[in-house]
Amino acid sequence: MGTERQEVINLRPCWIFSGAPDDKFMAVPPDNAYIIAADSGYLAVKRNNLTPDLILGDFDSLDEKPDCGEIITAPAEKDDTDTMLAVKTALDRGYSDITIAGSVGGRLDHTYANIQTLAYILENGGFGRLIGSNDTVELLKAGEYTYERRDNMYLSLFSYSESAVLTTTGTKYNVTGYKLDNSFPLGVSNEIIRDKCSISVHEGQILVIFSKK
Repeated sequence: MGTERQEVINLRPCWIFSGAPDDKFMAVPPDNAYIIAADSGYLAVKRNNLTPDLILGDFDSLDEKPDCGEIITAPAEKDDTDTMLAVKTALDRGYSDITIAGSVGGRLDHTYANIQTLAYILENGGFGRLIGSNDTVELLKAGEYTYERRDNMYLSLFSYSESAVLTTTGTKYNVTGYKLDNSFPLGVSNEIIRDKCSISVHEGQILVIFSKK
């Protein structure tokens, strides 16, 4: 269940930089993005020539503590990962559109933890996405969604809940009112074949993953 949060809404998107597994990972957030560096994500922020609004973490993976912007120091032993701490801080400050950069493509346990973090964002009234050098991941609840075609990218759809019902148009393999189960990967390696595709989630939650071919 989500926790109660203060009634404040920030329309700026929030970008959280985590410790990117790829040291060549580059990202271009919107000019108005509120930027949080989560611990070693500070290195990715510097590599992308960005200035963080906030830096937080236990700083156990950095040689020295950063000295720019607002800094929140967390204890080394804590229940939250540095990325989750950044997400909770962003939600507490009213940011509901959250991109976690450098969050896929490395250790599988970290990637799965970040996917669960998307569920936490969704449960607390926000929308999140993970981006890496080769993949992006979003978690959708019931609703209507549109995606533009992305050349040289596969589109995979998986049920994150026990099951989910969806309809797609504009993809190579369309479905209508189809029930996906989380125990069978039927939605892997689809493609958008029109300028745009639509995904209607009728029930449950769907993971949307774009991966480079």
